[in-house]
Order: sequence, then C-alpha cells, then structure tokens
Amino acid sequence: MKLKVWFLETRPQFLLLSVVLAFLGTCVAWYDDAFHLGYALLAFVGLLLAHISVNVLNDYFDYRSGIDLEAKRTPFSGGSGILPAALLKPGQVLWYGLICFLLATPIGIYFVIARGWALLPLLVVGAVCVLLYTPFITRLRWPEWAPGVGMGALPVLGAYFVQTTDYTLTAVVAAIPAGILVHNLLLLNEFPDTEADKKAGRKTLPIVIGKARASIVYSVLTVAVYLWIIGGVAAGSMPAFSLIALLSLPLALKAIQGAMKHQDPSALVPAMANNVIVVLLTQLLLGIGFILARVF
Repeated sequence: MKLKVWFLETRPQFLLLSVVLAFLGTCVAWYDDAFHLGYALLAFVGLLLAHISVNVLNDYFDYRSGIDLEAKRTPFSGGSGILPAALLKPGQVLWYGLICFLLATPIGIYFVIARGWALLPLLVVGAVCVLLYTPFITRLRWPEWAPGVGMGALPVLGAYFVQTTDYTLTAVVAAIPAGILVHNLLLLNEFPDTEADKKAGRKTLPIVIGKARASIVYSVLTVAVYLWIIGGVAAGSMPAFSLIALLSLPLALKAIQGAMKHQDPSALVPAMANNVIVVLLTQLLLGIGFILARVF
C-alpha cells in the first residue's frame, strides 16, 4: 500500500508527457540521421525524474500554502490529495521531490561532458523551472511560461541535442508546439483553482487577466499550434508528414469550446480532459510524422 501511495504522489497520469516529449525529440533526431538508443533512454530517465520532482514539489508547496486544502479537486487539478489525506508527511514529500531532482542532476552533468557544453544553458533553465516554479515563479505575472519552456520546448531540444550534439532550425520549429501545448496544459488546469491560488498569493493568468480573457488566450494559442505546424511545413522547416499532427484538431476545438464556457464545471472538466489528450496526441503524431518522413 505504501508503495502505491508513493507512486500516486508522482501524479502518474501526467508523466506520459515526459514520454511524448522524449519521443518527439528523438524522432526529430532520427529524421536528421542521428540516433543512439542508450542516449535516448538515459535522456528519458533524466526527464522523467525532473518531471516527478516538479510534480512532487508542487504538491508539497501547494499543501504548505493551503491551496490543496481549499481547492476543489478534479482529475486534472487540485494536487494528488496525498498530503491532505495524511497518507504521507510533508517532510517526506519534500525530500521525495528533492531526491528525484538530485538523481536527475548527474544525468545532466554526464550529457554536458559527453555530448557538449551547449547543453548546459538548457539544463540550467530547466532546473530553475523545476525548483522555483511553485514557490517563486507562480507569484509572478504569467507563470505559465515556465512549464511551457521547462517541461515543453526544452525537453524536446534536449532529447534532440543528446543525439546530434547540435541545435537545428528543424528541432527548434518542432519544439515550439510542445512549449505552447504544455503552457496551455497548465493554463486550463488553473481555472478551477483560481480562488485558492489567489489566497496563496499566486498570479496565474486566470487571476491576473480574469478567466474570460484567459480562455481567449488559451484558444488563440491552441489555434496557433496548428498554424505553426502548417507554417513549418510550408516553409520547409518540417516534413509534410508532420501535418498528421492536425488529426488532433477536432479534440482541440472541443477543448476550446469548453474553455469558453469556463463558468460551467460540466463543460470545463471535459475541456480539461480533451486538452490533456491534445497535448499528448499532437506531439505523438508530430513525432510519427518525422518517422514517416524518414521511412518514405
């Protein structure tokens, strides 16, 4: 039972994000004729540890600030529920998050030494996003950029770099949708927590500009993902097979419709579910597009 509690504390339903991020970066590298299975797997392990760290630390700080005691939990927001249920102690959760981060650190150091110092700035920014997101960055206006960068665009570029020891225009163009999608993942999931977040001193977009305007920002950025993919293909920066990622558009439109009806929980929660699927499926399909382009 205790092992199950520790596992649930990681919020495993969100860890699939690390899988698709590593997958996309590796697929772009393979498309560019560079692939090393060992590097790909090690990079994924490092990313997964960092992802677990940020999830667990977020749970700890949200509990200490009182957010998780007041927020209405949904399958996609409100924390894991482990600390409010007293299934683990706050100190245990804090150390859990820090140990996962410390375990990821030597992997990053290894890649910097073995694959190139150009990876270091990326890792530093990622580390800042992991450690400071909940206690500091969420108190700044527009904190959603941090997960978009640190758990979106940068992991794709990092997975690409460890394979190729380079950053290319194709890799950057492919990483941008990941950044926007993860930004929007956090943005929409913040809607149910606005009152609790506000009391704790957070300044998320739904608080700073209001839910109505935040839903417009979400909608515009979601559409921008698909326009970016189309533009990337039209400009020759991504292969035509990348357009397979547009298959997630119907789900994205449903998420947008629900976001615009954010006052109604019966519309918002399904929108959040569709949004999670869009985030995962779009990147998965984009990676498959690069595979198909290499094969055919």
